[in-house]
Amino acid sequence: MDTACTEPRLFSFWTVLIVIALGLLVYRYNRQVIAAARDFERRNRQRIAQELADRGDAYAHFRHTTGVAAEQVEDVIEIDAVDERLGTPVKRYVFEAETFATRDEAEAARQRAIIAKARDFYHELPAALAARGKDRIN
Repeated sequence: MDTACTEPRLFSFWTVLIVIALGLLVYRYNRQVIAAARDFERRNRQRIAQELADRGDAYAHFRHTTGVAAEQVEDVIEIDAVDERLGTPVKRYVFEAETFATRDEAEAARQRAIIAKARDFYHELPAALAARGKDRIN
């Protein structure tokens, strides 16, 4: 009978402790959570507006394909290096293990890689559509 009395108190103690801890966490991180929720809503509204605009755009598929390809290609990295001729510190830009003197050159190389990846998608598209089967509509 003594153990029956202590168990409900123990359970209620831990429940209260967990509720207080959750309350403190919510109080501590509420601004970040609200900001993240607002950012999510903003991105969602932009995505929906873009989808509505894409319905009337004949080139929307190409834009979407290059967007997906851009996500798959690494970004240009800026590094500090030493100039070989003068020995002074300079900025260099690296893309796919190749070093470029200017960001424009590196970004141009990145754009070429994105277009090549998108072009490969369109080369593989007929075979992928044929593999889906003729009896399927979608």
